[in-house]
Amino acid sequence: MAVIMGSGEYTFELVEGWGKLPDGDDWDFKDVAAVAVDAKDQVYVFNRGPHPMIVFDREGNFLRSWGENLFKKAHGIHIANDGMLYCTDEGDDCIKKCTPDGKMVLQIGVPGKRAPYMSGEPFHRCTHTALSPNGDIFVSDGYGNAKVHKYAPDGRPIMNWGEPGSDPGQFNLVHNICCDPDGWVYVADRENHRVQIFDVNGKYETQWNNLHRPSALYTMPGRCPVCYIGEIGPAMRVNIRTPNLGARISIVTHEGKLLGRVGAATPGYAPGQFMSPHGLAVDSHGDLYVGEVGVTAWPRFNPDEPPPRRLRTLQKLRRIKS
Repeated sequence: MAVIMGSGEYTFELVEGWGKLPDGDDWDFKDVAAVAVDAKDQVYVFNRGPHPMIVFDREGNFLRSWGENLFKKAHGIHIANDGMLYCTDEGDDCIKKCTPDGKMVLQIGVPGKRAPYMSGEPFHRCTHTALSPNGDIFVSDGYGNAKVHKYAPDGRPIMNWGEPGSDPGQFNLVHNICCDPDGWVYVADRENHRVQIFDVNGKYETQWNNLHRPSALYTMPGRCPVCYIGEIGPAMRVNIRTPNLGARISIVTHEGKLLGRVGAATPGYAPGQFMSPHGLAVDSHGDLYVGEVGVTAWPRFNPDEPPPRRLRTLQKLRRIKS
């Protein structure tokens, strides 16, 4: 029986078993930290398994893999208009710009040289990268900082903004970032349960609330874009089984008006549920790809048993057109 998710204009059918890995014990996604789709609808799966970048066609057929000796811990991926990939390596504290076949052409940050905790210096477990319309590079930083860093296209630092806190312009775990064609910068301020919006110079404009631990952001192409927001589930013992707290994808207008939500009321690994939607991408047909850090989330919900081998951490949802 088909699994249908969402409602109205944003109704999807789960494509079960999408993403066919080659045979062999070393082929496993583990956590899928991020996904991205290029102009040919090829899907790049940035994961924490033995093969960090795995590329599929739209039907889920394996095309190639790379990054085995390049990345320490995958976290974010952004594909620019020219097809270049900006890969955020949380474990190596740097951004690695790569060609579609895995050749690194630019690196921002010093591999293995982590900035002191909350120093404001780049980087301390950076999380994601986005490009403005003129090619400036924005980096969300991250788990051990409360900053957004801005760089020129060649990697020269321009400015940064942010500090710890919950006021406008402050951050409590800056987890994801994206830009729209008008130059607005959207920042997932995860543990403040909001998305903040800035201009390209870091001036606070507004924020979206009524979200639970927003972790993944994806803006559709074009002016006044629709934004997909991956919200991860609760982490505290007192609310870990509470329904309607994250583990879902919210779809909003560029003004933050809710258009729809996809996912069950409670977290889980069953078809139709999400556990920890950490990376999102939408292809030219409107189909949605969801990467989850389900292996990381497993112990919170199942402390007395190890995760099963090849735990599901990647899903494709085919959009149903009305």
